[in-house]
Amino acid sequence: MDEKRLFLIDGNSILYRSYYAIQRLSTSAGFPTNAIYGFLTTLRKLLEKERPAYLGIVFDVKGPTVRHEAYQDYKAHRKPMPEDLVVQVPVLKKVLQAMEIPLFEFEKYEADDVLATLARRAGQSRVRTVIVTTDKDLLQVVDARTSVYNPAKETTIGQDDVKGVFGVGPGQVVDVLALWGDPSDNVPGVPGIGEKTAKALIQEHGSLDNLLRDLARLRNPRLREKIEQNRAQLDLSRQLVTVTADLDVPFDLQAFAVHEPDPKAVAALFQELEFTTLLQDYVKKKKPKEKHYRAILEEADLVELTAQIRRAGAVALDTETDSAFPTRARLVGMSFAVVPGEAVYVPLRHAYPGAPRQVPADRALAILREVLEDPKVRKLGQNIKYDDIVLRREDVTLAGLDLDSMVLSYLLEPNWGKHNLEKLALTYLQTTKTPYAEVVGKGKNQVTMDKVAVERVVPYACQDADLALELGTLLWDKVRERKLDNLYATVERPLIEVLAEMEIWGVRVDPNVLAELSARFGKDLGGLEGRIHELAGQEFNINSPKQLAEILFQTRAPFAQEDEDHGQPIDLDGGPGGAGSAPPPGRTRAQIPHPGQAQVHLRRCVAGLDQPRNRPHPYLL
Repeated sequence: MDEKRLFLIDGNSILYRSYYAIQRLSTSAGFPTNAIYGFLTTLRKLLEKERPAYLGIVFDVKGPTVRHEAYQDYKAHRKPMPEDLVVQVPVLKKVLQAMEIPLFEFEKYEADDVLATLARRAGQSRVRTVIVTTDKDLLQVVDARTSVYNPAKETTIGQDDVKGVFGVGPGQVVDVLALWGDPSDNVPGVPGIGEKTAKALIQEHGSLDNLLRDLARLRNPRLREKIEQNRAQLDLSRQLVTVTADLDVPFDLQAFAVHEPDPKAVAALFQELEFTTLLQDYVKKKKPKEKHYRAILEEADLVELTAQIRRAGAVALDTETDSAFPTRARLVGMSFAVVPGEAVYVPLRHAYPGAPRQVPADRALAILREVLEDPKVRKLGQNIKYDDIVLRREDVTLAGLDLDSMVLSYLLEPNWGKHNLEKLALTYLQTTKTPYAEVVGKGKNQVTMDKVAVERVVPYACQDADLALELGTLLWDKVRERKLDNLYATVERPLIEVLAEMEIWGVRVDPNVLAELSARFGKDLGGLEGRIHELAGQEFNINSPKQLAEILFQTRAPFAQEDEDHGQPIDLDGGPGGAGSAPPPGRTRAQIPHPGQAQVHLRRCVAGLDQPRNRPHPYLL
């Protein structure tokens, strides 16, 4: 559609719908994010599908409104906003502000009134407006230039569509709601008149005013009586359901213009909220910078590369191997980046039909050794410990370890969990990294890196080194700003080599001691099982959740015991004297010991220690 349209979003409508549509979504730290995620997902779909030229979002204000002043019981039955939704609202607004979307609130008035006012002002400017909401009340503002978009059904309701959706035209919506009332807002309406009757009356008489004027001729005497007896309540209901469209709200159409948000601010907030998918969708829209990636297949070019590295005094590197485990991995190739945006890949052991001729691995490593083992040449990488271990297996000792973007990120954001290259590229560079599976395949189609065509590996491997270079520099500046540089230099960086040594050499264990522990655990298990069965009064499979639940929560008597402090029986659900009674003074029910439960828990702990997966290799870990 070529016509430029203004989309006005009913913020509270979409917020509540998102909250109840998505359950149990939170960050790893426990902060709820379900409503924010649902809201932003709806917004993204709207932007992609409708491509509005202008956009604004309206929220309700806290506190009483003019409708509360007119009717003190307005929305009296509505439950307060859930606490786990309350905390999400300011964060959502912060995200929307970072996306540079104008937000509106108006003191003492509801979002419906602001939406109606803005739509009317836009109509006066001959701009077509679409109100995004699931609220039926706003159908009353639909006209030739204003429509309603229902995101739940993904349908647009225009002037000619209202009757098909609601049963009456836009100008009659208020009349129906006045008669019917609105239980969700505690609008009384006329008692005994529901949706069906209200619509039938308005369809028959054309309007509420006509109905009241012709009330004496109403064929149903019971309806006539109900309306006559509740005339004041009817007038109040009409006042409550009528939106105000003449608020003194500033209107500058250009302030609603949709444009690119602040990428760094949005990326940082999305990362904080752990919205990885939304972050990926967002950064895909960014035009990537031009990169210069190539493969080195000739020895002369490799010699020139070492000279370039030496002149620069620093290089970001990454290894490509045939295993995720460095102590088992075989080196397939290496990538290097000295200048941002430029990188090279040196294939060493690609072996597949038609593979290009490569510099032999031994010869290539001999050439590269002089810079790889030179402590004066600083080395940057992402999880450079992995590369260090792989190269040591090739008899190359990496020296001059400097900036590891993974470790630097951990210092800056220790609560993030993973600090992989994909996450760091999205967060700090707004760049989507090529997925590993895109290169080697998935499932039964997955191959090792040495079987992948060199030309496919080049952009992937070079990007890894390029990103490590850019991220290392960027994150180091942030680490210095937070005065964490000394911690990195004296603890974290030296620890990289220590951990590499530990992974290479492993940990020696005494198999005889482990065998003795296993035998002891087995004996303890037998004793615990006997005690549990004795307390239960019967034998059962302790590893069966179903049988255990029956014993713990249905067969309760066998687990009753005498409280040591008071000499009274204690039931699972109560204190002294049995179920439902109060616990002894100074003791809560949570503190009262249940020996059967305790024995089961202890037995499971011991069993877990003796699981086969926890038994180490007889000689080496």
